[in-house]
Amino acid sequence: MSLRPRPGCTAALLLLAFAFLSGCAGDEGKTIRVACAGPMTGEQAKQGRDMEEGAALAVEEWNAKGGALGKKIELLVYDDAQDPKQANAVANKMFTQGVVIVDGHYNSSCTIPASEVYNQRKMVCLTPASTNPQVTDRRYPTIFRVCGRDDQQGKAGAEWVVKHMPTAKVAVLDDKTTYGQGLAREFQKSYETLSGRKVVFAGVIVKEDQDHTSVLTTLKGYEPDLVYFGGLYPQGGLIVKQMRQLGIKASFMSGDGTYDPEFIRIAGAENAEGSYLTFIPDQEKIPTAERVVEAYKKRFGEVGPYSLYSYEAVNIALQGVAKAGTTDGLKVAQAIHAMAFDTVFGPMKFDDKGDVLVSPYVMWQVQGGKLVQLPPDS
Repeated sequence: MSLRPRPGCTAALLLLAFAFLSGCAGDEGKTIRVACAGPMTGEQAKQGRDMEEGAALAVEEWNAKGGALGKKIELLVYDDAQDPKQANAVANKMFTQGVVIVDGHYNSSCTIPASEVYNQRKMVCLTPASTNPQVTDRRYPTIFRVCGRDDQQGKAGAEWVVKHMPTAKVAVLDDKTTYGQGLAREFQKSYETLSGRKVVFAGVIVKEDQDHTSVLTTLKGYEPDLVYFGGLYPQGGLIVKQMRQLGIKASFMSGDGTYDPEFIRIAGAENAEGSYLTFIPDQEKIPTAERVVEAYKKRFGEVGPYSLYSYEAVNIALQGVAKAGTTDGLKVAQAIHAMAFDTVFGPMKFDDKGDVLVSPYVMWQVQGGKLVQLPPDS
């Protein structure tokens, strides 16, 4: 469990400290415990911080209105260290500490094993960021996904390539993680089906390595026009940087895991220029998000890719608690399945798997060192 301070997060820190102390005193019944679980340390710590801040904002707003069921909400933060075994361990720790709602995890490779615990313990979990289909395809009754799926995103990327780069020679790389491999495979499957053409190269990188020149040198021999990468921004940035160093001029494309300004910083603005990334439409331009975006920026600063998803994961779960009139996991989950929600992203409802009915993906491009959303027909 993480109790580290954040700039401007004094109230949230006090809330976390109170949660810890009250747990030691055996006062679990006096509050409703919500957990935020993700990579709070390591190379993905920024994403964990974004999640934590989104969750903190939601909790603060609920407590300002009196909490839920007449109880205050406590936010506990857990570091899964982007490791599946650690995710499983913190999931079990949450149960012993009286957590009833989980906002997490970030990586699909962490959400999937942790959700086995949540399913067994009947704890409600809404992941704001894990896109692998297996998260919800198992149809566990208390597991939900607020974002989209890899089979949606991979197909969206493939459709764009077929439409805008119909003669391109396409290569595919992934980082061998549950997320990266899943996204790359969905892209490749959709691309080959839609185009009637095979990718010219499919390879993998070792996520922990800092030097990918060996596989990139092999890839270079196939003279691709586009390299699609399934993985996250730390590795995506290095791949683009090393591609350019090797003289590989192919365009780079990836998904939501690479959608972050850190990708541009790691790659270098000049190297990243022109890269394509699939993500949802600009959150800060969604009319229904205006109030929350303003509140978030005032409280924490710039909105991260999954800050608002985390915010809504907590909101939706607590609305389910209020509707069910209890913190019983199965009853809360039943309420969530039956409800329609007004969110910062617009209306949201879940199917019988726990997936949102609508999750649009659009194409973004690095232009002038910034991420710019492309018009639908460009």
